[in-house]
Amino acid sequence: MIHTYQEALHWIHSRLQMGIKPGLLRMEWLMERMNHPERRLKTVHIGGTNGKGSTVTYMRSILQAAGYETGTFTSPYIEQFNERISINGTPITDEELTELVNIIKPLAEELEQTELGGPSEFEVITAMAIYYFAYVHPVDIVLFEVGLGGRLDSTNVIYPLLSVITTIGMDHMQFLGDTLEEIAFEKAGIIKRGVPVISGVKQEEAKEVIAKRAMDQKSAVYQLGEQFQGKWQQSLSTGEAFHFESVFANMESLHTGLNGLHQADNAALAVMATLYLKTFYSFLIEESHIREGIKAAYWPGRMEQVSHNPVILLDGAHNEEGVKALVHSLKMRYPQQRITALFAGLKDKKLDKMVALLQEAADVVIFTTFDFPRAAKQENFELLFNNRTIWRDDWRQCIKEFQENTEEGQMFVVTGSLYFISEAKRLF
Repeated sequence: MIHTYQEALHWIHSRLQMGIKPGLLRMEWLMERMNHPERRLKTVHIGGTNGKGSTVTYMRSILQAAGYETGTFTSPYIEQFNERISINGTPITDEELTELVNIIKPLAEELEQTELGGPSEFEVITAMAIYYFAYVHPVDIVLFEVGLGGRLDSTNVIYPLLSVITTIGMDHMQFLGDTLEEIAFEKAGIIKRGVPVISGVKQEEAKEVIAKRAMDQKSAVYQLGEQFQGKWQQSLSTGEAFHFESVFANMESLHTGLNGLHQADNAALAVMATLYLKTFYSFLIEESHIREGIKAAYWPGRMEQVSHNPVILLDGAHNEEGVKALVHSLKMRYPQQRITALFAGLKDKKLDKMVALLQEAADVVIFTTFDFPRAAKQENFELLFNNRTIWRDDWRQCIKEFQENTEEGQMFVVTGSLYFISEAKRLF
């Protein structure tokens, strides 16, 4: 029996030693033992390489503006662990999380004695979320963000009203494959029979994989750039302005609550998904709810401005595609600024390509590390040093020095792993 929140967190994190365990057999076993809570839920399933968190945030904000109590399951967390399971953007309480652990822990221990082996940390958290929204606090709809890939991800036990695939990029290749087609195949695994998919994928070879999976499953595809699009107009002091066009509706001058030119695509995906829910599932969503929801959306660590004087941004650009989007936005939004970037990544990522991209926008890149098992150390950056890069052990002191010594026309961007952004966020 778990008695405190800290004990509950310790038990959840102890499952990390199980590593990443793709496959659905353990989740199906847990669902069976819990009397299939996944069948009680109305859900939307959101997968992709980048943009999942932002798209979930826009959808949640629109649905909330329309008066729907909306659950979300997201990862990783930025400010506190509980936010992974939230209702209307508010994380579950410490007491609720402890209660869920006491429900799941005996089942996990029983499962461990079977030939399937014990569940991983992510499988445990997914089962907790499904149980919570089914039995503890039922809601109108739940938005489930895929953890890794899609086809074999533990969230893939749900049967959603709608599937969304944001982007396809070269990430987690040790699990998903070495080509865009292989990665797209894994992401497209969330497409269920007869369930339509909203796609923000841009590469032709990846789009073909998704279209084939959808055809095999007799599922309709709504593709960004074809059945709908978000036409970026301009950057605002906060967020971006874009026009939305689709087979369902057109809307002029929508304003996002998140910075970054790529947010026009993420927001367009969310608008298209909510319009689909309105058109085919009778969700009462008006244009005013969409406008209000898009503008009110907040998601930490996505080109988030945490200081105005000096300007300091936090951005979880944790792979090539993420850095590419960050660099594009920095060039467009801050063309006259001298940019210093503080970068900490994971050693299993393509650090060389990420740093090369980052240097297209940053005048100086400072490499650092942080307290995380997979964090890249100084030796992982050895081949990447040049006359525009330096190493600093103490990234907190680095930020403090910039705040104290900055000059006019300078800005600071803290970027890299989302786990690092979570650490840095606490300073602000």
